[in-house]
Amino acid sequence: MNAVTASPAQLSLRAVLLSIVLAVILAAANTYLGLFAGMTIASAIPAAVVSMAVLRLFGGGSILENNIVQTGASAGSSIASGVIFTIPALIILGYWTEFRYSWVLAIAGLGGLLGVLFSVPLRRSLIVDQGLAFPEGKAAAEVLKTGENPAAGVKVLGLAALFGGFGKLAAASGLRLIPDTAAAAAWWGKGIAYFGTNLSPALFGVGYIVGLNVGIVVLLGSIIGWNVAIPIYSAFFLENDAALSASIAQGCTEAGMVSAECAAGAIWSAQVRYMGVGAMLIGGIWTLFSLRNSLFSGVKSGLGATRKQAAGAVPVQVPHTERDVPMKYILIGLVLFTLPLLALYQAIVGQWSASIPMTVIMIVAGFLFVSVSAYMAGLVGSSNNPVSGITISTILFAALVLVLLLGKESSIGAVAAIMIGAVVCCAACIGGDNLQDLKAGHIVGATPWKQQVMLAIGAVSSAMVMAPVLNLLLEAYGIGARTPEHPNSLLAPQANLMASVAKGIFGGELPWTTIGIGAAIGAVIIAVDSWLKASGRTFRIPVLACAIGIYLPIELMVPIFLGGLLSHIVERRMGGAKNEEEHGRIHRMGLLFSAGLITGEALMGIFIAVPIVATGRADVLALPDSMHFGGWLGLILLAVIAWLLYRTATRKAAM
Repeated sequence: MNAVTASPAQLSLRAVLLSIVLAVILAAANTYLGLFAGMTIASAIPAAVVSMAVLRLFGGGSILENNIVQTGASAGSSIASGVIFTIPALIILGYWTEFRYSWVLAIAGLGGLLGVLFSVPLRRSLIVDQGLAFPEGKAAAEVLKTGENPAAGVKVLGLAALFGGFGKLAAASGLRLIPDTAAAAAWWGKGIAYFGTNLSPALFGVGYIVGLNVGIVVLLGSIIGWNVAIPIYSAFFLENDAALSASIAQGCTEAGMVSAECAAGAIWSAQVRYMGVGAMLIGGIWTLFSLRNSLFSGVKSGLGATRKQAAGAVPVQVPHTERDVPMKYILIGLVLFTLPLLALYQAIVGQWSASIPMTVIMIVAGFLFVSVSAYMAGLVGSSNNPVSGITISTILFAALVLVLLLGKESSIGAVAAIMIGAVVCCAACIGGDNLQDLKAGHIVGATPWKQQVMLAIGAVSSAMVMAPVLNLLLEAYGIGARTPEHPNSLLAPQANLMASVAKGIFGGELPWTTIGIGAAIGAVIIAVDSWLKASGRTFRIPVLACAIGIYLPIELMVPIFLGGLLSHIVERRMGGAKNEEEHGRIHRMGLLFSAGLITGEALMGIFIAVPIVATGRADVLALPDSMHFGGWLGLILLAVIAWLLYRTATRKAAM
């Protein structure tokens, strides 16, 4: 192709501004969701629908303008994932008491920019030459092509957001009409029987999006932790754990009786959740091993594309649909963005003999894992991308190297390892996202370099709001372990895991026996999943999903399972769809409703935090006790939302 084709308008001012606004909103919403439930959602499709509706109000928008908007907006969820998986570990480790704006901006912004640069050479190899699927990118492109009536989609998003927001406002951190959880627990001899469900509409929406398979697996993990491990520990080991027994006797006694629910929570916090740590560790190592061929393929593709660009093998005169950011600008950007990170690492460790190797590890691991993330996003999609396993491996390797450089008793070693992992995690999240967006652009005829620039703008814009949002959530709800001051603290499961791994390497005290048991459970899960794969079964048991279930309270996993079950019911209804277009519409409308539930609840959680922080009172919005209802009202609300989601996903009116 030697002829130069003109590039239609894409990076218009209105598209860039709308993209930035959506990126910031989605970054804030996914920050809350990720700290709360350990999961974030892909946001390209909701952003595309909103873009089509908003730009239509301003005289219409081309498909390429809408594609630019969803490209930049999707950076919000990616940056949020990279940040909340790692940076809260600095609070958990006690290194920070608040999130430092300049440092969070540097880690998230520069990590995101490096992710964009590392992924640019991969586009031609993975999208054009190998033609990988990139399912979310393909789905976003189909929405862009068929979204002739986006107003209906925005209506669904808005309605669902209202229900999601009301569910959060009515709960324990808001009006207190309903509790956060409907649970029941009882002593069974010396054992504890416990079951409960969170009443969060957002978690129900997450379950609908991830589907029944993942819903079953995460609930299975929680059953292992809460209905197997806790009863066993309570019945056979608790009386030999003097410290934990004393803590339960002191903190869980009500009217002369030890609360079974409180005792179960204490055992989970002190012991059982570390089984999840062991399962995630073995899962992260297994993920890298099982992806070794994909890893080499992704890195080989990246290096090959880089050599071709550098050698000028790609013609200068090409259509706008094949123009990437030039290699010389990529190399300049790598130098410019790496130097501030070197200075940051030096400020942490105070010795060049450690900060320079830290930077080298960050660059090598960054390129390596951006390639892996991009390749896996092409195979199984961003939602199933094992970024947490990648990050665990990075932190584990970095910590082992830093032990040699700083010593096992270093007070700063764990923090330094987290700092390396945070940049790599942000880069890997953005890398997979970039390729999804570029796949959508490839289908609709967009200009790659303009998408790459827009993603960089979206990444930096999102990074600019991360620290204020995190500080607001930290002060209002707490992050990490639940305390009397913050009984409903946001658990930040991945960040807790990263902190545990780094602290354990540098002389920290961890229940290694429990971690070892979790690793053994993870190995069994891997073996069963390998058998399912070899048998050609469609049902799979991804070890990292099961590990998250073990690590988190069971009440968070139940609504995810229920949402996945509803998604399965809708899928069965899809079997009666007249054609592929109707099938896609059914899926799209359910997805939009679920995304609205998540966004509405997450944004309401942030809005509620403002008066809590301003007054210093957690009950500032609470209604009188006479208006506090039990969990039954929350269950009714969740049932109504489930019914609305089903009706929305299956109704005949086309979007």
